[in-house]
Amino acid sequence: MEVAEGIPKPSLDFRCPLLWSRRPLQPIRQPVAFGMEGWHYCDMVKHNTPRRVALYARVSTDKQSTANQLLELRQAAERLGWEVVGEFIDHGISGAKGRKDRPKLDALLKGVARKEFDVVAAWSVDRLGRSLVDLVGLLQELHSTGVDLYLHQQGINTTTPAGKALFQMMGVFAEFEREMIRERVTAGLARARKQGTKSGKAIGRPVVDQDVEARIMELRAEGLGMLKIASEAGCGVSTVQRVLKQAGEAVSATA
Repeated sequence: MEVAEGIPKPSLDFRCPLLWSRRPLQPIRQPVAFGMEGWHYCDMVKHNTPRRVALYARVSTDKQSTANQLLELRQAAERLGWEVVGEFIDHGISGAKGRKDRPKLDALLKGVARKEFDVVAAWSVDRLGRSLVDLVGLLQELHSTGVDLYLHQQGINTTTPAGKALFQMMGVFAEFEREMIRERVTAGLARARKQGTKSGKAIGRPVVDQDVEARIMELRAEGLGMLKIASEAGCGVSTVQRVLKQAGEAVSATA
C-alpha cells in the first residue's frame, strides 16, 4: 500500500450509485471513510441546471392585461436562478371559476401531473382562485407530485409547513374579500333601484303607465289575445304579459 505524506492512498475505489435524474449531472469525488484499505470515495451528484418554473397569470376581464404580472414573475425567476419553461395565461375568467372553466390552468396542472415543472409561480394567491376549496385542492395536487408553489406578492414558499399554513390563510381572506365585493354590489343595485343612478334614471324594467295598464286590462276583459292587446295599447307583448301576470292571470305568449 502506497503512502504519501504519512496518509495511505486508497487501493480500493468504492463508488456509490449515481442518483437518477433528468438533469445533466456532474459527479464529484468525495472521500467518505478511511478503512484498512485506505480512503473510500463516493461519487456525489451536483445539479448544474436551474429549477424549471411555470408562470401562471389571470385577469377577470378582456380589457385587463397580464403584462405586469408576467414581468414581475420573470424578474423573480431570474433572481432566484430559475428557468421559465412555460407561461399559462387565462384572459377574462373570474377567479371564482374552477379548473374546468379555466383552460390554461387545466393545461398547467396537466403539466404538473407529468412533472414537467419543478415550481409553479403566480403573481398573487387570488390569481390562482378565490375559492378556499379550489386553492387547497391545488396545493395538495402540487405537493403530491413534488412541485413547489411560489406566490410573488405574498412571498409564499410551500416547501415549508409555515408556507402551507399561510397559503390556506390567504385563501380564506381572498374568499372573504369576494363575499364583501358581492355584498357591496348587491347593496348598490338595491339603492339604484330605489333612488336611481347618477344619471337620475332608475335601473330595472320601466314602470308601465297607469293608463296603458288600464287599457290592457280593458282589452283583456273584451277577450282579445296578447298580440291584439299589444297592438291596440301601443306596447310590447312582454309588457302585456307582465301586467296580466301582476293582476294574477296565468298567461302565455299565444293567449
